[in-house]
Amino acid sequence: MQTTELDPTLSRTLDAAGNAGLKLVIANKNYSSWSMRPWVAMTAFGIPFEEVRLSLGRPETSAHIAQYSSAGRVPVLVAGEITVWDSLAICEYVAEQFREKAMWPLDVAARAHARSICAEMHSGFTGLRTAMFMNIRARFPGKGRTPEAQADIGRICEIWENCLTRSGPHKFLFGDFSIADAYFAPIVMRFRTYDVSLAPALQAYADRVADHPAVSQWMREALAETERLEKYESYPDQTS
Repeated sequence: MQTTELDPTLSRTLDAAGNAGLKLVIANKNYSSWSMRPWVAMTAFGIPFEEVRLSLGRPETSAHIAQYSSAGRVPVLVAGEITVWDSLAICEYVAEQFREKAMWPLDVAARAHARSICAEMHSGFTGLRTAMFMNIRARFPGKGRTPEAQADIGRICEIWENCLTRSGPHKFLFGDFSIADAYFAPIVMRFRTYDVSLAPALQAYADRVADHPAVSQWMREALAETERLEKYESYPDQTS
């Protein structure tokens, strides 16, 4: 287990996390796109939490995850007696508990739009997920270009273009950084790994996401991990 430092003084952070009663259970930062989303969102908005990181692919992994959720997957948020075991549900729960943080856009129409694209990401893009697994440390330029993945890339570019046209070319998807940007952060990681070519404005947006302090911290900690899942360390002829 490791603890995410959100404040200059670790003891203050731990006290705040204890008071908030939030414990976020995640998997390896190098590989787990689902874990990345709520972690980045909570870190970006300064919400203190205790981090529990479990390593994937070990004999004891399933048993360790089962200690927190019978669903058998991470991420899991434990808030006192409340357990939330889905990345989007975690973001919704935290946004509801910390309304003053404005983790979703304040405008009603923009908020509905943001929730819609997050839900689309949450339930879709299986072609890209299958062909372009996440490995922040790796570089697989030109790999994963299946027709299904290419279609998903096109749709993601369409979403980004639509949002940036409304919010402005030098901002995030809905102006200020929001859950929506945290939700697309793993896509930015994949585009870097697989060297996906983007239009200049979209590449600039992807760079802004990667440079965000919360995303940068996740990337640094992913690069510092020593665990390896061999099935994600080389690019096979067919991904599973």
